[in-house]
Amino acid sequence: MAPPLLNLAGVYLSFGGTPLLDGADFAVGPGDRIALVGRNGSGKSTLLKIAAGLAEAQDGEIFRQPTATIRYLPQAPDMEGFATVRGYVEAGLGPADDPYRATYLLEHLGLTGEENPAELSGGEARRAALARVMAPEPDILLLDEPTNHLDLNVIEWLEEELIRSSSALVVISHDRRFLERVSRATIWLDRGQTRRLDRGFAHFEEWRDKILEEEEREQHKLGRQIVREEHWLRYGVTARRKRNVRRLGELQALRQRHRSHRGAEGTATMVASDAAESGRLVIEAKSIAKSFGDLNVVSDFSTRIQRGDRIGLVGPNGAGKTTLLKMLTGELAPDSGTVRLGVNLEIATLDQKREAADPNETLAHYLTDGRGESLIVNGEQRHVASYMKDFLFRPEQARTPVHKLSGGERARLLLARVLSRPANLLVLDEPTNDLDMETLELLQELVAGFAGTVILVSHDRDFLDRTVTSVIVPDGEGRWIEYAGGYSDMLAQRGASKLEDRKQRSRTVADEEKSAGKQPEPGKAISRKLSFKQKFALENLPKKIEAATEAINRLEDKIADPNFYERDPAGFQKTIAALDKERTDLAAFEEEWLELEMLREELEA
Repeated sequence: MAPPLLNLAGVYLSFGGTPLLDGADFAVGPGDRIALVGRNGSGKSTLLKIAAGLAEAQDGEIFRQPTATIRYLPQAPDMEGFATVRGYVEAGLGPADDPYRATYLLEHLGLTGEENPAELSGGEARRAALARVMAPEPDILLLDEPTNHLDLNVIEWLEEELIRSSSALVVISHDRRFLERVSRATIWLDRGQTRRLDRGFAHFEEWRDKILEEEEREQHKLGRQIVREEHWLRYGVTARRKRNVRRLGELQALRQRHRSHRGAEGTATMVASDAAESGRLVIEAKSIAKSFGDLNVVSDFSTRIQRGDRIGLVGPNGAGKTTLLKMLTGELAPDSGTVRLGVNLEIATLDQKREAADPNETLAHYLTDGRGESLIVNGEQRHVASYMKDFLFRPEQARTPVHKLSGGERARLLLARVLSRPANLLVLDEPTNDLDMETLELLQELVAGFAGTVILVSHDRDFLDRTVTSVIVPDGEGRWIEYAGGYSDMLAQRGASKLEDRKQRSRTVADEEKSAGKQPEPGKAISRKLSFKQKFALENLPKKIEAATEAINRLEDKIADPNFYERDPAGFQKTIAALDKERTDLAAFEEEWLELEMLREELEA
């Protein structure tokens, strides 16, 4: 095995009270693809900064290969002192690095390089920072929330770029689909300590739940053992004094172990405050349009949203999602067309900007609007400290100013405020930003089970697939199209639609040429046939798919042996790695075969 490029062992860091990091370990080897996961506030960003050499631990050993290059992507990049984005990006290159790489990344990330860093939006700043850390093609890339503020096209491009990259990767992200695609190992930071799973993020949640269940059983056993020992000391047959003293010492050690155990972090409790039921028709838009100067944002769009619908708005940054959302909810008047809102609507809105009216306002004051120490939630009076605990805030944080909160804590606070308001229409603009996985799961369940209507804007593909009943996406020049189902359903429908359009264009061209008495040009005739290589692949891919399927079945049967790991841990890990490779190969074979089969059908048509 190759020596690690980066190794952290026994890292300890405390700011007083419970340690933030308490013996955290992780190692990064050449080509590793690691997802670093954990609750908001668990210390993930701090651990990444320590790995990058930007923060100091109070204890522990840190080894960085002297020849290894490491680049770190912060959540808030500092571009002060640079006149242009290109200057900022090229400042990250070393003497031997290719300057063309910076140009390539800027182009693919939608930047010219001549922008003024001080005038960049959040998404543009994130793209510039990505170009800076990726341009040198370092040995290790440490990425802290790389997908924040990025639209879906850029996220999907970034996935492919990282998969092709030779750099080792450690990434923190709330985007499940992104983590599933780019990771091959998972490190879980929990209660100050780390655990490693040598499989990608797709397998993390099942593994985590098993660990927590086992931990709960162990604590239950320990509690029962303490009860038995206490019973023996009080009522057992008197033995030699020396034995009693020894056993009493063991009991005290058990009690200390039980007291010192840090239980799993609590889970947020999210329940939307119900308002009276709205009318069946919630929103009806007819031929609405909106332009800003020469920019046509929405053109002749119509839709009917009924009670119980969950609508997702998807599209690149700047496409007009927020503008369309404001028109649908009556906040912004269309230039033409009409919007009719249903009766008895109570709207609760989560703003994308995540800003409270006053950053110096305390949490309690913000949640209650300054009306004392309590608020009404679902018709019941709740003390603000009690309600805050539902969203994982400690009672002593009630007097904390809003600006002191982390990004994840601010996201939870905003959700707490929105969900305390009676509503039958939830309007959520980028609700998943900065949420940890557990809170994201609860929000997902809330949205999917909400009795009223939901309209949300999101770049989180997995969240959309799990929650919405239809998706509205831009189609260029202000046109918007609604598709039934989630994000994946939309992609499938758009793919089928585009294939049918290509077939129709081919038929039209062929009919025109036939009616004009034209013969196809020799060059065109060749281009309208599968190449020898494509034909060979189309014939042989089914055999590869079958072989990969059989290999997967054999490996899964082997792993199913309950004694396999105990008998041969190294062999078990090799089998897991082989299974992951076969699954990856199978997905690639199936995708290639599908593309070739669609091409063959198109050419024959």
